[in-house]
Amino acid sequence: MTKNVAILGSTGSIGKSALDVIDKLPGDFNVWGLSANSNFRDLAQQARKFGARFLSLADADAEWDFRKQADDLSPKLLAHKDFEQRAAEEADIILVAVVGAAGLGGAFAAARAGKRLALANKESLVCGGRLLMDTARESGAEILPVDSEHSAIFQAVHSGKPEEISRIVITASGGPFLERDVEAFDDITVEEALAHPTWSMGAKITVDSATMVNKAFEVIEARWLFDMPAEQIAVLVHPESVVHSLVEFADRSMIAQLSVPDMRLPIQYALTYPARTACGVDRLDLAAQGALTFMEPDGAKFPCLALGFEVAREGGTTGAVFNAANEVAVRAFLAGELKFSKIYRLIRSVLDTHEKGAADSIEEILEADRWARREAEQCLQR
Repeated sequence: MTKNVAILGSTGSIGKSALDVIDKLPGDFNVWGLSANSNFRDLAQQARKFGARFLSLADADAEWDFRKQADDLSPKLLAHKDFEQRAAEEADIILVAVVGAAGLGGAFAAARAGKRLALANKESLVCGGRLLMDTARESGAEILPVDSEHSAIFQAVHSGKPEEISRIVITASGGPFLERDVEAFDDITVEEALAHPTWSMGAKITVDSATMVNKAFEVIEARWLFDMPAEQIAVLVHPESVVHSLVEFADRSMIAQLSVPDMRLPIQYALTYPARTACGVDRLDLAAQGALTFMEPDGAKFPCLALGFEVAREGGTTGAVFNAANEVAVRAFLAGELKFSKIYRLIRSVLDTHEKGAADSIEEILEADRWARREAEQCLQR
């Protein structure tokens, strides 16, 4: 049966990869709707190609431009919140590929509706992991991770029972500064931070990879997705990005998922699960790949990683505060207002000032997010 798919964040790298996957599986999926922040030109092209019934643009100015330049399109243009709610009600699969806290609304709407949530938005679990998982359990919703690391863990955990899992090991490429002397971190430029050695991603996520905040987020995600305490989660640097993560069981067996680094693979798995079908991804040639290396992350270079374990242990509103402070810090770095080496200090300062709340509702999470953004902006001014 053809399944209806709604993609929130269709003009970003994950959204475009998802549409490429759908394009190569004709008859399996129908593009119900597409949403973007402000890239109305790409959204119009996607709508024409895939025949989406509904569209949405979060940015009001972009929506106005879209209406002027794409009046030949028949899809209905919905307000962003209306799009999220209607997608949750009518689509079979909701892929949330929005970056940042903006992805919370779509993720929670899908979880409340009991649908399959293909989740590429880290922040939904970082900010509201316990609440999101509880919501999904109550409604019967499926949460299928789209991150390559969590997709790998999701696949590996099926090799045993939950009580047999001893440890989850998340791999990290190490980013562009793995070999850089920590004394030179003050001089890191925006261009250098955006030059990721393995993955092609948006600017914000690429900076998060360079600071290893992305890996800190993945620790928090794993804590909630797999109901695993922080003490049973580890991170290893693996520059080749071939082993996407590992699961260790009680008998000390380790199961890993390997493939070439291509996001189309975890995206397709989230869409087609539990089936596996042919994919447009290249075959991994292990002989040509040669050696695979692993090393412990350098805490002096990447202090943000430790924050992930701290927040995973603390829970509550600390995740929302961590995420919001990081978003402000990354924006300031990209604007030339903050040195790369000071991103950690800004986040640390905001977390130290925060008084943890329970995060029992979306409203509490969003209030913590707003507080952290104000506090981070004040720290920047100071």
